[in-house]
Amino acid sequence: MEERNYTKGLLEALLFLSSDPIKLSALAKSCGIEKTEARELLDELILDYQEREGGFLLREIAGGYQFITNQKYSEILSHIFKDKKRETLSRGTLDTLAIIAYKQPITLTELDEIRGVSSRAMVASLMSKKLVKAVGQKEVPGRPTLYGTTNEFLLHFGLSKLTDLPTPVEVKELKFEEFSLDSIVVTDETEMNPDFDLDSLPEELKEEKINE
Repeated sequence: MEERNYTKGLLEALLFLSSDPIKLSALAKSCGIEKTEARELLDELILDYQEREGGFLLREIAGGYQFITNQKYSEILSHIFKDKKRETLSRGTLDTLAIIAYKQPITLTELDEIRGVSSRAMVASLMSKKLVKAVGQKEVPGRPTLYGTTNEFLLHFGLSKLTDLPTPVEVKELKFEEFSLDSIVVTDETEMNPDFDLDSLPEELKEEKINE
């Protein structure tokens, strides 16, 4: 029992020191235990923090495990850390992100057909915020770029994997604000990350002045 508690504490310490999610296999390897035992101990830790109802919670997120702050403190924390830069998405960009999330991998042409308008500026903006990336090329004439979501997308939306996305029926029952995030502010403008290297965009996204 003492060894079990020690390993559980070690897992807790490893997760506490990491700013990124840690995969189950990496945690098991670090502690010198099998993945089944690691998962069992992690499930216990998740339950411990859930029952404690403190400032931290442990979650399976973006394919790994990570401590997050308790949602009930989000409002006061956003005031305390009001100087921290927050990501911004326009309504059109958020719609574009949702289509990519559910239809990926998807080409720009397919995306435009669904939205009925050009999505170039939105996709470029999402790439600059590391929420979307080029994931390959479709094997059709012209070999257009295929787009998909990133690990950052899972992190922002608190998802462990894409299959954790709400179903279309569940989405219809959500209020728009419930589907957005504390770290993402819905705005009326499309904004690019000023630190993003525009030269890294696929050529098809450079055809328009994305900031107009």
